[in-house]
Amino acid sequence: MSREIRLLIWVTATVATGVLIHLLNDVLLPFVIGITIAYFFDPVADRLEAFGVSRTVATSIILLGFFVALIGITVLLFPMLQKQIVGAIQLIPVLIDRIKDIVGPILEQMRADFTAETMDGLKEAAGNYAGTLFKWFSGFIAKIWSGGLAFLNLLSLILITPLVAFYLLRDWDEIVAKVDSWLPRDQAETIREQVRTINLTLAGFVRGQACVCLALAVFYAVGLTFVGMNAGLLIGIGAGALAVIPYIGAAVSLIIGVALAIAQFHQDWVSILMVAGVFIVGQTLESYILTPRLVGGRVGLSPIWIIFAMLAGGALFGLTGVLIALPVAAIVGVLVRFGLDQYLDSGLYHGESPRPKHDKAEGS
Repeated sequence: MSREIRLLIWVTATVATGVLIHLLNDVLLPFVIGITIAYFFDPVADRLEAFGVSRTVATSIILLGFFVALIGITVLLFPMLQKQIVGAIQLIPVLIDRIKDIVGPILEQMRADFTAETMDGLKEAAGNYAGTLFKWFSGFIAKIWSGGLAFLNLLSLILITPLVAFYLLRDWDEIVAKVDSWLPRDQAETIREQVRTINLTLAGFVRGQACVCLALAVFYAVGLTFVGMNAGLLIGIGAGALAVIPYIGAAVSLIIGVALAIAQFHQDWVSILMVAGVFIVGQTLESYILTPRLVGGRVGLSPIWIIFAMLAGGALFGLTGVLIALPVAAIVGVLVRFGLDQYLDSGLYHGESPRPKHDKAEGS
C-alpha cells in the first residue's frame, strides 16, 4: 500500500471521527467526563496494583473516594454558593448605577466637545458593536449549553458517568493493549512513540493544570473572603476554573471581581484595591510558582493554541467540544511537529538529496 493511500485512509478516518462526534455530541458528555476521570486516575490505579491490590478493588477504592469527596464538597458548598449567587445578582443593578456615575461625566464632556451629529454617530456605532458582541457571546454560550445539559437529563449524567469511569479505569490497560494490537505492524513503533509524546503532553498539562486551578480556587476564595467580599467563595471558585484558559481567564476573573467589589464597597477604594491585589498576587503565584512547578515548560501547548482550541471546540461541538478541546489540541500539536520533522528530512524540503536523520541530530 502506497504512502498516499495510507495518508488518505488516516485523513478519512479523522474526518469521519469528527463528523461522528458532531452528530452524537448531545449524548457524549457523560462518556467524555468518564474517560477524563479514568485517564486522570489511571496512574493511581497502577500504583495500587504495584502494591498487590487487584485492578477491580483499586478502581472501586479510587472512584468511591472521588465521588464521595465530590458529593460531600457539593453538599457543603451548595448552601453558601446559593446565597452568594443571589447576593452577586443583587449587586448587578448597583454596579450599573456605579458605571453610570463614572461614565456620566465623561459623556457630558463629550457632548460639550463634539457636535450632535458626531455623538449620534458614536452612539449608533457603539450600539452596533455592542449588539454584535452580545449576539456572538450569547450564541457561543447557547451552543455550549445546547450541546450539553440542555439535551441531557441530569439524572442520566449522574448515573452514566460513574459507570463509564469504572469500566474504563478497570479495563484501561486491556483497552490500551487491544488498541496497540490493531496498529499497522510496520508503523507500530512510530505510532507508539507519538502516543507516548501525546500522553506526556496531556499528563503534564491536564493533571498539572487541574492542580493549578484547584490551588488558585482555594487561594482566591480565601483571599477574597478575607478582604470582605460577600461573594468571595463564588468568585474564587469561578476564577480557579477560568485559570485553565490562558490570559483570558485571568482577565475575566479580574474584571468581574473588581466590578463586584466596586458595587459592594462603593467609594471604599482601599477595599477595592485589596480585591485587585488578591488577583494580582494570584496571577503572580500562577506565573512564577504554580505553573512552572506543576505544569512545567515541556508541554508544548502554546497559550494561543489553547484559546483557539477551546473556542473552536465550543463553537463546533458545544460543551463536549470544550472538554475535548485540550486533548485534541495536544494530539494535533504533536502530530504537526512530527509531520514537520518528517518534512524537514524529506526530499520535498531538500530537493533530490534529503538530509539523513543522523546529520540533523549532530547539528542540533
